[in-house]
Formats: sequence, C-alpha cells, structure tokens
Amino acid sequence: MKTLAILGLVTSLLLASIDVNTADKETLMSLKGIGAAKAASIIAYREAQCIKDLDELQKVRGIGPSIATKNKDKINFGTCKK
Repeated sequence: MKTLAILGLVTSLLLASIDVNTADKETLMSLKGIGAAKAASIIAYREAQCIKDLDELQKVRGIGPSIATKNKDKINFGTCKK
C-alpha cells in the first residue's frame, strides 16, 4: 500500500508542469537539454523580465527552438510579478 502511494506521488511530480518564472535551478535542470548554465541563464533572464511564452523563452541565451519544443508540455509561464 505504501509503495503504491509513493509511486503515485512520484508520478504526479513527474507529470506536473514547471513554472519557468519561479522554478529553482535544480528544477529547471530536470528539463530536457537544460543543464546548470542554461538554468542559470533562465533565472538571470527572468530576474530582468518575466518569461511569458515559448517565444520569450527562446530569447534566453542557449535556449533554442529544439529545447523549447522538447519541453513545451512540461513547462508553464506563471503569473509575472514584474
């Protein structure tokens, strides 16, 4: 029973979308093609301005159409605070 509950929790975490405007570095690094440097670039970019959509995400240094497309179903663009 505990194993089933843990499996359900892990599955829900894996399927949850990541808010690129609030996620920490480690969470961003869980996305396909995003390592430490690209995660840091996303964080630096969003500190200057919010990331509103996939087109905006591709303005981040190192993030191109391929990475954006691979992750489009795993990310969201939460409410901007700027």
